[in-house]
Amino acid sequence: MKIIFMGTPEFAIPSLNATAKSGHEIVSVVTNVDEPQGRGLKVVAPPVKVAALSLGLSIIQVSSLRDPEFHDRLKSLTPDIMVVVAFRILPKEVFTIPKLGTFNLHASLLPRYRGAAPINWAIINGERETGVTTFFLDEKMDTGRIILQKRTPIGEDETAGELSVRLSQLGSDAVVETLHLVGSNRVQLLEQDSSQATKAPKISREDCLIDWTARVSDLHNRIRGFSPEPAAFTYLNGKLLKIFRSRPAPGEESGQLAGEITVDSGRLYVSCSDGLLEILELQLEGKKKLGAGEFIRGARLAPGTRLGRPGS
Repeated sequence: MKIIFMGTPEFAIPSLNATAKSGHEIVSVVTNVDEPQGRGLKVVAPPVKVAALSLGLSIIQVSSLRDPEFHDRLKSLTPDIMVVVAFRILPKEVFTIPKLGTFNLHASLLPRYRGAAPINWAIINGERETGVTTFFLDEKMDTGRIILQKRTPIGEDETAGELSVRLSQLGSDAVVETLHLVGSNRVQLLEQDSSQATKAPKISREDCLIDWTARVSDLHNRIRGFSPEPAAFTYLNGKLLKIFRSRPAPGEESGQLAGEITVDSGRLYVSCSDGLLEILELQLEGKKKLGAGEFIRGARLAPGTRLGRPGS
């Protein structure tokens, strides 16, 4: 089959590599344009572009997915199918171009966690299992007919970043298997049950602000669900403090105020509504990321110090 592959971030690279080795022909890779990033605003190529160049593949970089010239260029490639992994919402004029359709790899077990951040919200909500889904695109987001799904457990302390790496590999297997099913006309499609759907919206800054009056388990899930990016955060003496790793501490409620810090034998604990949360890895504004022990040695934390928004 002749394939157009669409994707942008690191998550899509295992699927691109697997597709390139699948025996099918990738006629082009579509990705975002190079953009300035970081404090120096250095122009950086999307990860998928870098990977495609290393594979010697043709590349199309696009700003507007509604540009008629872009549509004409895709049509001229006469693709049999398009594969979409971590890209943008495609208009109907694009996803209907291939004669066999366009399928997407989504990092959840649809219809659960439809939306932009399925990995993050699955962890935040304390799910113990997730997976990947391939489905044919239709006009609504993440609602198309399911081709196949692959499942995997979520570790108790696994972060969104760690789970993303695993799902990207699992997803590459799903993409290749889907191509073989479609190519051999052996697809058995499953309609999604929208009554079982849940949402995974784009993450906002306010989502990442830690509320220390919450339960220990909920805060642990929130911290790992936002780690390493965009990172859950709080404030220490008015300075922004990102927290990347934590661990529920055994024991009863501490009797301390929410957000109050306890240092014990080189370990850092914070009081929550129903107990203590141990902080393992964190980063104070303007400083490097540190383990808790190293942080304690340099922070000079006074007894009774509390974490939280200034003035709260």
